[in-house]
Parts: sequence; C-alpha cells; structure tokens
Amino acid sequence: MSEAPWLVVGLGNPGSRYAGNRHNVGAMVVEELARQAGTSLRQHKAGRAWAAEVRLGTAPGGLPGPRAVLARPMTYMNVSGGPVSGLATFYKVPTERVVVVHDELDIEPGQVRLKRGGGEGGHNGLRSISQSLGSKDYLRVRLGIGRPPGRQDPADWVLSDFPARDRVETELLVGDGADAVVDLAQLGLEATQQRFHAR
Repeated sequence: MSEAPWLVVGLGNPGSRYAGNRHNVGAMVVEELARQAGTSLRQHKAGRAWAAEVRLGTAPGGLPGPRAVLARPMTYMNVSGGPVSGLATFYKVPTERVVVVHDELDIEPGQVRLKRGGGEGGHNGLRSISQSLGSKDYLRVRLGIGRPPGRQDPADWVLSDFPARDRVETELLVGDGADAVVDLAQLGLEATQQRFHAR
C-alpha cells in the first residue's frame, strides 16, 4: 500500500473582504504552493473546502516530491475543523501527516516556526481542528505576524490587512511558509526546525 499523502491546510476566512488579512496568511501559503505546482484549488466533493492534489517540490534526483493534498476550508476559520477532518477521512490521512499553516501573534513578524502538537494559544481555528480530529498531535507551520501596537485589540489586528508598504515582507513570509511545508514533507520536522528556527 502506498504511503498516505500529506494534508496541508491553510487557515483563513473566505471571501474577498478577508483575502489580505493577517489572519489569512496560512491560506496565502497554500495558494502559493498550488501556484508552484501549476494548479489551483477547486471545490472538493468531500465537503466544505477547496483542495488540489499535488506533488510537493522535487525530490533528490529530480523525481516528483511527496504526494500532498492542499486545502483551505470554505468555512470561517473558527469552524475549520469539520472540513479538515472530512478531508483527512476522505484521503485516509493520519493525524501525524496533517499540516496546518496559520498566523501566530506570539512570533515576530516574518518568522516561521514549526512544531507538532501543543496548545492552541487562543487560536480558534486550531481549537476547532483539535476538536474535530480528536487530537492535537498534528503539525503546525506558524507564521509570525507579531502583536498589535499599543492597545489595539488583537482581534482587530488579525482581521486587518498587511499594509501595502510591507508587501515585500509579506511575500517573503508566504514564500518561506511554502518552503517550510515542502521541507517538512521531504526532510521531516527536526531538520526543518533547524533550518527555520536558526533565522
């Protein structure tokens, strides 16, 4: 039996109103991975998600990289769990091969950090996924957006757009997030942590 694919889920809210929000940076990474694979996400029959089956990067010797399903829920972030567990069931993906890409307030802007399991840190999208999967032991690619300045409410901060002046930095963060997903699937968690946490 061939190995199960990876399920790479980018979190965000649906619709053009939210497309440029800091909270949607996980979805931006999955869209970038689809672009790199020469495809785009389409509505999936398993439920409330856009998805695409791809190969992640290129393996040694020029062979296609690992099989993966790229996805972003069509639901609002706070109820991401249903679509994620639906796709995991459809593709028979075990929890340890589920990768959730999401924004992280407690990481400096532009930084990428990876971990398996742990708490949700008040992130409602992660909480929904943990409940639906019945486990917290999935992988997380955490994209730093930093804390809001002054007394701005964190909820307002995450639902505001990346400023146009930071366009290059935002593109770099999305690119690094995509690279981290590919490395995670090809090299494993520890090697990918060593690469990105040293920055």
